[in-house]
Amino acid sequence: MDLFEDPAPQNPPSGNQPEYTVSELSGAVKRVIEGEFGLVRVRGEIGRVSRPASGHMYFDLKDDRSVIAAISWKGQVAKMQVRPEEGMEVVATGRMTTFPGQSKYQLIVEDVAPAGAGALMAMLEKRRAALQAEGLFDPARKQPIPYLPQVIGVVTSPSGAVIRDILHRLRDRFPRHVLIWPVAVQGQDCAAQVAAAIRGFNALEPGGAIPRPDLLIVARGGGSLEDLWGFNEEIVVRAAAASRIPLISAVGHETDTTLIDFAADRRAPTPTAAAEMAVPVRLELLAQVDGMGARIGQATVRGLGLRGQRLRDLARALPRPETLTGTAAQRLDAATQRLAGALGMAVAKKRGAFESRAAGLRPDALRALILRRADQLDSRFTRLGSGADRRLDRSRAALDKWASRLDPALARLLAGAAADVAKGRDRLALLDRRLQAAPARRLAQLAERLESLDRMRQTLGYGETLKRGYAVVRGDGAVVTTQSAAAQASVLEIEFQDGRLTLGAPPSASPPPTETAAEPSPRPKSRKTKPPEQGSLF
Repeated sequence: MDLFEDPAPQNPPSGNQPEYTVSELSGAVKRVIEGEFGLVRVRGEIGRVSRPASGHMYFDLKDDRSVIAAISWKGQVAKMQVRPEEGMEVVATGRMTTFPGQSKYQLIVEDVAPAGAGALMAMLEKRRAALQAEGLFDPARKQPIPYLPQVIGVVTSPSGAVIRDILHRLRDRFPRHVLIWPVAVQGQDCAAQVAAAIRGFNALEPGGAIPRPDLLIVARGGGSLEDLWGFNEEIVVRAAAASRIPLISAVGHETDTTLIDFAADRRAPTPTAAAEMAVPVRLELLAQVDGMGARIGQATVRGLGLRGQRLRDLARALPRPETLTGTAAQRLDAATQRLAGALGMAVAKKRGAFESRAAGLRPDALRALILRRADQLDSRFTRLGSGADRRLDRSRAALDKWASRLDPALARLLAGAAADVAKGRDRLALLDRRLQAAPARRLAQLAERLESLDRMRQTLGYGETLKRGYAVVRGDGAVVTTQSAAAQASVLEIEFQDGRLTLGAPPSASPPPTETAAEPSPRPKSRKTKPPEQGSLF
């Protein structure tokens, strides 16, 4: 049956044509479409992009005549290097399928790529204009780069040549403490990791366990527009614009431009140039300091010379000291001459005043004054005596009160001392009993330990081994362990459990015993094989 034939003719035949349910017909259409169109690549313009809370993405692919519904699942969206935006011309890779619930066909998109560099640049320009309209690229909000930062944070790949170039350049110019935040510099994880690194450096607290950088460098080597696309993502641009730490962008080479360059406080054409912007040359600073020190020394000497000459010039304009002090000396001499006469006149005047007052003093008045002062003195002495008596009585009462309290306290102290003495006597008796019992207990412990050691000596000694059927062979007084040593010994001594046996020297030229000999072999061929009995040594 042709699936695209009209399934509902106006006059259905009365033959045995099969009937389909709606689900069966939808499933047949789905199998045909998925079978005919496997993995396809479709070029078109994106329109009507929708991103619900589920994380899936719904959009349309259209040209000037047709529209195809497209969908990307949450996992596929996370893997896309370029996120679809309305108006972009892209090449979508996916598989055709149907959606029976709405009787439509759709494209399950696995990847989206811009349809050429022109489309990618158009999207980049559109994004740049939108972010610039928000003021993220405003020069007024850019921060100055510190002249000599103590700590520099670098956001880049730890395995590339970029970080080695930056560290080498910093070491040549002015060594600084460098913190490296490793990130992916291309691919789908690049934007999220770079933005997280910038926010992470800004989250460090000053004075913490990890020092907070004074300057950030976001660096990457050159590459194609697609390789550098992670630094054009909006999340990276916003993180760079929100950074409270001054940031230098060193992404790509001189001809490469990314959106983070506009948001950064300073753009460097290469990572090496970023290191040169970060720190000055130490040797140049030392030379500059030395030059300034020499200039300061010369300026100091020249200034002292000029001021000395100025002082000498001003000194010549001053009058002589005799001229300044002559008038004052003359006034002093005149005052000295007048002082003698004035002193005599003052003495005469004071004497006259004293005589006039002494004339008014009479002996009776002086005697009356002395009597009044004597009466006052007696009155004060009487009051003083009574006050002293009262004070003595109060002190005696207080002393009697303390004395009455002292006897019971002394009795309690004596009783406590007696109790302490009795308790100490009991403790002393207990310690004496323990001291008397300690030597016997110690001797018993030592005896038990000595007995245990003796048992161990007997167990580990070779005498116990002799009891199990073994013997010790000595040749010329030394223990013999090999046949050759036994053959060379002149006298052999064998120690058994119950005594020792001395034997003469065996013949040295005799051949070794064979298996057919009448006497058994003196040694087993292997240490692992134990003979049934000791046997004869010869």
